[in-house]
Amino acid sequence: MNTRMLIDGTLVKGAGLLDVINPATGKSFAQAERADETQLEDAVAAAKAAQPAWAGLGYEQRGALLAKLADALDAIKDDLTRLLTSEQGKPLPQAMGEVMGGIYQLRHFAARRIEPQVLREDEATRIVEHRTPLGVVAAVTPWNFPFLMITQKIGPALITGNTVVAKPAPTTPLCALAIAGAAADILPAGVLNVIVDDNDLGGKLTGHPDIAKVTFTGSTDTGRKVSAAGADTLKRITLELGGNDAAIVLDDVSPAEVAPKLFGGATVNAGQVCLAVKRVYAPSAIYDELCEELARLANEAVVDDGDKQGTQIGPIQNRMQFEKLLGYLESAQADGTVIAGGKPLDREGYFIAPTIVRDIADDAPLVREEQFGPILPVLRYDDIDDAIARANDSEYGLGGTVWAGDVERGAQVAMKVDSGTVWVNKHLDIGFDIPFGGSKQSGIGREGGDEGLHAFTQPHIVNIALA
Repeated sequence: MNTRMLIDGTLVKGAGLLDVINPATGKSFAQAERADETQLEDAVAAAKAAQPAWAGLGYEQRGALLAKLADALDAIKDDLTRLLTSEQGKPLPQAMGEVMGGIYQLRHFAARRIEPQVLREDEATRIVEHRTPLGVVAAVTPWNFPFLMITQKIGPALITGNTVVAKPAPTTPLCALAIAGAAADILPAGVLNVIVDDNDLGGKLTGHPDIAKVTFTGSTDTGRKVSAAGADTLKRITLELGGNDAAIVLDDVSPAEVAPKLFGGATVNAGQVCLAVKRVYAPSAIYDELCEELARLANEAVVDDGDKQGTQIGPIQNRMQFEKLLGYLESAQADGTVIAGGKPLDREGYFIAPTIVRDIADDAPLVREEQFGPILPVLRYDDIDDAIARANDSEYGLGGTVWAGDVERGAQVAMKVDSGTVWVNKHLDIGFDIPFGGSKQSGIGREGGDEGLHAFTQPHIVNIALA
């Protein structure tokens, strides 16, 4: 297990050490090297110096090196899976899914190319659009998907000729450092740099004058700070921020059939997913039955250490988020009727019993805010247009789902939901070739697809007189 940072092609010790906590025990199981401001400057300088030569390699050579990195990570996927569960908490099958998803991402981007586009050509003129790299990219990633979020950012950044300084969340640095350990033997010096902080270097990195682009995934509050930090130098910024995703259930579905899908969408990764189902709107005709089914699933769910076979829901990743969820549980008791869960588990670690809350008002904190945990409010509606309006009455607009017997009717409802992505009769189907991002205060820009790839490049127009 590599615990050293990667700066200018060398795995280095830091100015200090950072304890890494296993959320299933609440105790430290490793220490990661932690950077100071001088090492941040070294990382940015190394990336800046390496960028012209990296861009000069061209797509084929860059792609071959990215594919080689993917192969190196694939060779240690079992170790990465256990490491991910140890630092993040999710059950091993989910951890393996994340690791393999990240490896597939790298292979996907390794094969991508942006060819010059002829915009106009006639007897007098040829106009060609080239897409050139921006320069040095700062990739700042969250703690809920500490492997997948790194690959999601370094893949498109590197294939398009940029160099990267990556900074993982302080509570989950080890997956990023594992990627750094593999990259040190594969990528040219300075192309990928990975530093770790204790929440003290983010502003210095995102506001650095030599950073051309920031790609950030995290909370909306932090996203505002990232945007402000980059304003002075007009950095290109991609922000994938918070969500309060609504699931709208139509009256022609079976509660017994839809409940497991809603429950799984709300509790995957212990609910710590920006696109998790965070509130359910159900018609009065099936409201009681749906609530009963959800409560049954919550009571039957196996909540335990993600390292144990059979665990369905692991711990909350860190103490700060755990204590925030305790506040939501307390307010839910006052604002609604708790029909399953409603309390932390009486054991070491940061475990919350999966909780279902019914008969709760639209203005309750659990409904208005992003809880980011396995606590699900279920709201009643009598008119579908009213349900859509209530679902849209949010500062967030990242994702959402519609569950319908009549698929075409479901698609019509989905078109009225103000979110970047809305699924009909499925959830969390995100292909690497599909652009993803939020509306309103859930983000700026897109990741994935052509749009996400182009976000790491600058349009460069060459306008030639032929006559």
